[in-house]
Amino acid sequence: MANSIVELSTFLHRRGCTTLVEQATAAALEGACGSPASYAEIGRRADLAVVLGGDGSMLNAARHLAEHGVPLVGINQGRLGFMTDISRQDMLRRIDDLLEGRYRPERRSLMLARILRDGACVFQTPALNDVVVSKGEVGRMIEFELRIDDEFVYNQRSDGLIVSTPTGSTAYALSANGPILHPAVAGIAIVPLCPHTLSARPVTICDDSVIEITLAHPHEARVRGDGQTHFDLRPGDCVRVSRAPGALVLLHPPGYSYFAMLREKLRWSEAPSNQ
Repeated sequence: MANSIVELSTFLHRRGCTTLVEQATAAALEGACGSPASYAEIGRRADLAVVLGGDGSMLNAARHLAEHGVPLVGINQGRLGFMTDISRQDMLRRIDDLLEGRYRPERRSLMLARILRDGACVFQTPALNDVVVSKGEVGRMIEFELRIDDEFVYNQRSDGLIVSTPTGSTAYALSANGPILHPAVAGIAIVPLCPHTLSARPVTICDDSVIEITLAHPHEARVRGDGQTHFDLRPGDCVRVSRAPGALVLLHPPGYSYFAMLREKLRWSEAPSNQ
């Protein structure tokens, strides 16, 4: 990845662009390119953030930069790359397209999870993909109450619950048999994890809903935001999930297609193996 960052920084410098490199990345490169900057400084000064890596790198950058309104574009150096849709081989050509104004912007919604303990917020985290309440390190199911817009939905015993945005519907929620939501859909998917009753099914609700997950006694659990932040829950804690203000803007290169991406990443229409 270091070679890619140096190559891209050199290309942008020749195009007359000022480049800022996230400070931890810059330290690893030992000053080989760009000016070291915190995420906050990048948010204040940058017109565009280019993320080299996989979806995890994009999620991390998005969590820090979404509030600043900086558009992001991803160059895939990971495995699947649902959000990093420029290949390493096409990097310079596609970045040139973006600099010339040839791109398609797309808005992606985020969620905000707040942990309420005795009525006070003790932790909060944004999430572009999902908020997951799970049994954590405990080797048994947990029990919780689910309410949507202050209306009781059900009590459930399971390994946990995934609350997913359309962006996250192709991540952990997909592996738990959740629905794929097109990014333009204003919805949130609620997906049970190994529920103890076969009638517990994924549900899609409006994204302006407020979801509350209250942990029953005597269970303990853990909540995670995008798999990158976590907080240990106590009995009686309430995880309140709602749509975050604003949105993340992704820039796609010319010819980008969401369904073409799904065909490639999920291997739809792939010919059967002869083995």
